[in-house]
Amino acid sequence: MNPSRVSLVRMVDVSIILPAKNEEAAIGGVLGRLHAVMATRGHETWEFVVVDDGSTDGTSDVASTAGARVVRHPYSMGNGAAIKAGMRAAQGETFVMMDADGQHLPEDVPRLLDALPGYGMVVGARTKGTGTGAHRGLANWVYNSLASYVVNRKVEDLTSGFRAVQAEHARRFIYLLPNTFSYPTTITLAFFRSGLPVRYVPIEAKKRIGKSHISVLRDGTRFLMIILRIATLFSPLRVFLPVSVTFFLAGLGWYVWTLTTETRFTNASLLAFMLSVLLFALALISEQVAALRFDRSERER
Repeated sequence: MNPSRVSLVRMVDVSIILPAKNEEAAIGGVLGRLHAVMATRGHETWEFVVVDDGSTDGTSDVASTAGARVVRHPYSMGNGAAIKAGMRAAQGETFVMMDADGQHLPEDVPRLLDALPGYGMVVGARTKGTGTGAHRGLANWVYNSLASYVVNRKVEDLTSGFRAVQAEHARRFIYLLPNTFSYPTTITLAFFRSGLPVRYVPIEAKKRIGKSHISVLRDGTRFLMIILRIATLFSPLRVFLPVSVTFFLAGLGWYVWTLTTETRFTNASLLAFMLSVLLFALALISEQVAALRFDRSERER
């Protein structure tokens, strides 16, 4: 092959992806601090990819002036859609995803990168009480507890948007990520259930600059639905088996009660037993489908 005909693509070590929507007030300062931080890591090359998710202010202009490569959405498509666009555009071997609103400290980026060797993903886990109100803290505790049960591992911060990921692994799950704020939930559960090691590094989250785009009720419901969807996709037994056992125990308990009080077997007990068997069968079939799906995914890598 003639070397002169080869298209030279600038490969970089680290791509820092920042989804942004109307962050004109914050994005310049964040990028300036990122430049200063990454300049101290002379052994790495880097790029900043800002995805402007339909901003109506000067976010794109400020980001471009600050040295970032800007990808623009013609209208707001969602935080998750911005992350996916950033992943597709990024050239680095490692992705760092962080918010552009000043919540995440650029000075924490080296800590995540230094912790990444040997892991598929490193998540910046917010320390208790930082950057969130009481209602958000309670919601995060519920999400973390449910996710920990699903993956059978301790999930310290399911919804943190500050993370460093090996690019080759992250690209495997782009098609799974939703277009909404629940992309951290999806990628976290996907990594755990795929057997990719995940590490948590404690960080402090600051109060964002400007108004939050997250609705606690709307996006909180979406988070729960995402957890259940990913759970049934990756680990259906963890979802269906407890429900099956619950119906079986309910049917057994009702049968014992009616047998001792009325000496008969009722239709309610029969229905509970039938539902228990059907759910158990569904769990086994779903588990086999999930195993076949992962086997195919690994072969196609």
